[in-house]
Amino acid sequence: MTAADDGADEDRGYWERHARKYDASMRVLGKPLPRMLALTAEAVRGKQHVLEVAAGTGVVTTALARSAKEVVATDYASAMVEMLAFRVREAQLTNVRCEQADLYALPFAPGSFDAAVAANVLHLVPDLEGAIASLRRVLRPGGKLIVPTFCHDETMLSAVVSRVLSVTGFPGQRRFTAASLCAQLESFGLRVDRHETLPGLIPIAYVEGTFTRA
Repeated sequence: MTAADDGADEDRGYWERHARKYDASMRVLGKPLPRMLALTAEAVRGKQHVLEVAAGTGVVTTALARSAKEVVATDYASAMVEMLAFRVREAQLTNVRCEQADLYALPFAPGSFDAAVAANVLHLVPDLEGAIASLRRVLRPGGKLIVPTFCHDETMLSAVVSRVLSVTGFPGQRRFTAASLCAQLESFGLRVDRHETLPGLIPIAYVEGTFTRA
């Protein structure tokens, strides 16, 4: 096992332990969420097949289910998938399928989805380029990538809050601003079609786009 593998296991363990606390933390950081959910639901409206990665407890999943024909919601932490499945059953979302899946090894054929949603996870992934490549692989040509992301360096306050979180063991990998997030995604071949910075204790940069080159 490599040091990178050790780090991945530690990150997964963090989310296994904190799954039941996730919704409470979103109440603290949740000011941007209503606008983020509205934009995300609008982006997938009428889409036939939508993939959600890092679905967590299903905060975004329910919004996707109301707009898309079919949603496959995934997370790599089993405790998160358990809570996600419970929320889906409680809401009677018959067009949602819940699966445990690793973002870097998605068990889907190339071009399987019309849209992919990775909400509030890009600041957490150890290998950002690999994560985007994995999502790109399962998108059909012209498919939409939607990546709302907490931007820990967007404001002075968010930078302070982020550094406090890091002391608690929060497994952040990078601190974006909205501008640096868009620039990074563009460097991976994504054409940013829409972006909006949503204010909050830690702002969220809502970004959606399509890939422009093979």
